[in-house]
Amino acid sequence: MAIRFDDRVAIVTGAGTGLGRSHALGLAARGAKVVVNDLGVATDGTGTSSDAALAVVEEIKAAGGQAIAHGADVSDAEAVADMVARTIDEWGRIDIAVNNAGILRDKTFAKLSLADFRKVVDVHLMGSATVCHACWPIMREQGYGRIVLTSSGSGLYGNFGQSNYGAAKAAMMGLMNVLHMEGARDNIRVNVLAPTAATRMTESLIPAEALALMAPETITPGLLYLVSEDAPSRVMLGAGAGCFAQTRVYETPGVTLTGEITPETVAEHFAEITDPEGQQELASAFDQTKKYVANASRARGLSVDWG
Repeated sequence: MAIRFDDRVAIVTGAGTGLGRSHALGLAARGAKVVVNDLGVATDGTGTSSDAALAVVEEIKAAGGQAIAHGADVSDAEAVADMVARTIDEWGRIDIAVNNAGILRDKTFAKLSLADFRKVVDVHLMGSATVCHACWPIMREQGYGRIVLTSSGSGLYGNFGQSNYGAAKAAMMGLMNVLHMEGARDNIRVNVLAPTAATRMTESLIPAEALALMAPETITPGLLYLVSEDAPSRVMLGAGAGCFAQTRVYETPGVTLTGEITPETVAEHFAEITDPEGQQELASAFDQTKKYVANASRARGLSVDWG
């Protein structure tokens, strides 16, 4: 079955250029009505212009689709509320929220100002949370929602000079995990896309021959699946150059220490603690708690009733 978005309404943030533009065009080509959100800033978040968003809207309309532009700063709750209200006025629903907007202010941590740290976190993390929070009650009322949060290898694995960006992007995993749990009852599915693409934000960091393989259009098919009717939920999908992979977090079986527990006993057993054999995914923070208590209970010959 072809994946289609007929009668669905999507908000795509940071959709004036790069990945966001590709996502907006991809959704529209498959029938979605699209809100092209872009503040029109430079890569560091300075300046504003509506030209890029309007150009994407015109592309969509020229191809026979439906789209409107909105210049909300995603970290501004009032501006986001206006964008959501205008979307409801125009089309009466919001089915898909693609949180793609972002900026870079790269410096080593020693040279980075807290103002620049905070600004990047505000746009990436608070911007995503603000858009999701504004769409959430609408999706709950509809009994349908598809949300994608955009992470990055910088957040999942680290990248020199990007402590602010990396911290904000790592936070997407935690936000996804909780929204997945809270949205499941209302058929709201939440996933993370971790792309690596040739965009304004990467063109100065990646060799030209690599950039040629990393067009945003090689990533958008993964995004379209993550917001489709039959999408999974709580998936972190890495994507780049036509390659797709799932990122997971595992916990080792670990070691239960009894008797006197000291830093020295932790050091003594550290190789066992970090041994990956038998590692597993945990479904929730409480599952981790139950695992630790169960292990400790067995080691002490006790029994704990969770009720």
